[in-house]
Amino acid sequence: MASDEELAGQLADGEEAALAQLLHRYEQRLYGFLSRQTGGRDVDDIYQETWLRVVRAAPSFDPAKRFSTWLFQIAVNLCRDWHRRQRPVADTDPDTIPVEGVSDARLDAGRLLQRLSPEQREVLILRFYGDNTEAETAEILGIPVGTVKSRTHAALSKLSTVVEADR
Repeated sequence: MASDEELAGQLADGEEAALAQLLHRYEQRLYGFLSRQTGGRDVDDIYQETWLRVVRAAPSFDPAKRFSTWLFQIAVNLCRDWHRRQRPVADTDPDTIPVEGVSDARLDAGRLLQRLSPEQREVLILRFYGDNTEAETAEILGIPVGTVKSRTHAALSKLSTVVEADR
């Protein structure tokens, strides 16, 4: 079985089967990341744009780096762009997120994540939902490991405060 990095090289050479394999490997993980980052809004559009950028930039991919890190760097940048284009926070209250077909636990987690700053949210999602190490998270976000640690600590402290206040 080819590694992700080998598949990225094949994709750069125009092999559609490589893209299909990468899509299959990362579909759930990437979709989940995007969903948590956006509160479930515009996920399909951002997902497609992420893969379009992967295809377009495949020839410039450095096979010495991890494909997953590169993929999530693209996704993080698209999410940041998406957040900049959204209405002010007052118009996107976490308590007004559509909830059809969503379990209570998922709904609570989604609402809590939306109460964090975008920087805190992306660190938590990459670390705990994406199962990335601190070093991988730092590389994806282009920040020092110490910043990942401090944002994680700040986010968990804020979530603790919010949960206590809601009780």
